[in-house]
Amino acid sequence: MSKKEAIVAAALKLLTKNGIHATPMSAIAKEAQTGMGTIYNYFPTKETLINFIYTEIKQEEEKLFLAFNTQDSIKKQFFNYYTIGINFFIDNPLYFKFMQHLNASPIITEESRMVGEKAIKNVCVLLEKGKQDDVIKDIETNVLLQFIGGTVLSYLQGNNRFQNHTSESIDNQLQLVWDAIKK
Repeated sequence: MSKKEAIVAAALKLLTKNGIHATPMSAIAKEAQTGMGTIYNYFPTKETLINFIYTEIKQEEEKLFLAFNTQDSIKKQFFNYYTIGINFFIDNPLYFKFMQHLNASPIITEESRMVGEKAIKNVCVLLEKGKQDDVIKDIETNVLLQFIGGTVLSYLQGNNRFQNHTSESIDNQLQLVWDAIKK
């Protein structure tokens, strides 16, 4: 693991455990087993580090959503998207905790938010196509995304922090969400 990767891993661990204000850069340096100078060579401020982590997570999300088969039905594509999203955060619980704590934070810059929007572009296209094809309710895409994101958050929180995840529970959640957005 490179020094930069060690810093990012340490920051992710400590920020999700202690929060932004209770995680000084010195604690991150100690956890990463590196010096303060090394951290500041990569990340001049804690805000820069936080935005770096945010964009890294969003870029990983984007890669997951590139594999959509646009020949599949809107419903099947949505089911794939939703399942991939849930499993991404189940497989990466620190990412989930980070996004839960920091997604709405004013520390996240507009530039980083644009990376986040790019990550879900294919999902937006899917929702728009579903509305055009009269399969998904004609509701603003941003409102649909907020609702869908809220259901992912609720599912992950409600399953004892990833302890009670089963294929049946995700199928039930998915069907409820689909029933809520379909026309």
